[in-house]
Amino acid sequence: MSSYRFEGHAIVSADDRITDASGQMPKELCHPVDQVRFQTALDESALIVLGRRSHEAVPNRRRRNRLVMSRGVDDLTNRRDGWWWNPTGMPLEDVLRHTAPDGGVVAIVGGRDVFDYFLSVGFDAFHLTTNARVNLSGGTAVFSQCDDRISVNRVLRGGGLRPGKIEFLDMDKEVSLTVWRRPGG
Repeated sequence: MSSYRFEGHAIVSADDRITDASGQMPKELCHPVDQVRFQTALDESALIVLGRRSHEAVPNRRRRNRLVMSRGVDDLTNRRDGWWWNPTGMPLEDVLRHTAPDGGVVAIVGGRDVFDYFLSVGFDAFHLTTNARVNLSGGTAVFSQCDDRISVNRVLRGGGLRPGKIEFLDMDKEVSLTVWRRPGG
């Protein structure tokens, strides 16, 4: 799968959560500078992978090439709103040949099950934005390992990635971006 680059994108709270206790991403977690950067990255991607709940929460208004991971299909199905895929029904390599045959960047945007799956596949990069002023106690962690009190930084390091320089998107609001990359990638 060398013609593909798997790049994760997440914004997390100070306690490594992507949603609040109700399973929703609260508005106070998001930041406008990060949103512009994130949307630009999605525009430049050959394929965007997300879970069913994320897909339903954010309609595909820009008609991007989406792959929705779901246990609700047998293998791979092309629907009006994007491709739907059950990882137990078809190998990722076959899915990519159908959904993004020319290769390119595959943007992985969550939720947690999607991030966990691609952590096992191997990210080439992970764009981690942290909003240090927001705590989402009881919310969904970005990776399931974070529920065992393992920080997202340790999870990414354990996945073979190394952090780049921290970029402050908003110093006053304590919002920062770190791009983690696979060495040599």
